[in-house]
Amino acid sequence: MSTDFQSSREALGARLRELRTEASVEGKDLAAKLGWQASKVSRLQNGKQTPTATDIAAWAQGVGRPDAEAELQGLRAGLEMKHRSWRRQLAGGHRGRQAVAIKETEATQTIRGLEVSRIPGLFQTQEYARAIFDANAEFRGIPSTTEAAVEARTRRQDALYEPGKSFRFLVCEAALYYRSCPADAMAEQLDRLYNVVGLRSVELGILPFGAELRRTVPHAFWIYDKRLVIVETISEELWLTAEDDILLYERAWDWLSESAEYGPPARRLIGRARASLDLA
Repeated sequence: MSTDFQSSREALGARLRELRTEASVEGKDLAAKLGWQASKVSRLQNGKQTPTATDIAAWAQGVGRPDAEAELQGLRAGLEMKHRSWRRQLAGGHRGRQAVAIKETEATQTIRGLEVSRIPGLFQTQEYARAIFDANAEFRGIPSTTEAAVEARTRRQDALYEPGKSFRFLVCEAALYYRSCPADAMAEQLDRLYNVVGLRSVELGILPFGAELRRTVPHAFWIYDKRLVIVETISEELWLTAEDDILLYERAWDWLSESAEYGPPARRLIGRARASLDLA
């Protein structure tokens, strides 16, 4: 069983458990109500069994949260899909997808990423993340679960301090200037990014304006070890696991990294963007 599949199934199970706990329903009581063996409830919420669409519908009804079914069905539908529709994944808001991100991060030793127009989620402040989630919820017309999503994104950042993990990111300089939030929140975000440069587990490169590139910047993507590449588009995520695809994205990352500024030069670029903010 692929690690990304299992991580996604565990994230779905964790959400099932969370809904049951929030409803103050014991596992054995839920099983009795649904006519299941108690072991089935345990297997589902521990990511040991893949729920059917019928199981999901029954669980949502059983814990008194029929409104959560769309979110759960979206998480289930994404388990084995290469093309993961945002419409399905975010049907119940951002919360579920952030749980998947936590599981993927936990299962990964080295994450490499490229961000073109925003700060990577692993480095975002709460205010910056809140603005991103709010805007995306409005854009997609989905339920607002911003506070839960921000909490999950913040919890995911604990991985930055775990021994043995490595985070290597490239960020286009434009992302330091594009503002998805008020100037004061952006200033706080840039201060955070400035300090990230000094973290032992992080290698952060800034691709400056005017840099000579062996390959032009394509789109944002994240590489999880050598097993998975996730690419975001407006309508869907691509989960790529084929060896040829992974090698191609690794080459793109390597070529772009040749033109990035690291260490003190990267901090100077971040500082310059910070100084450009009108905080009057």
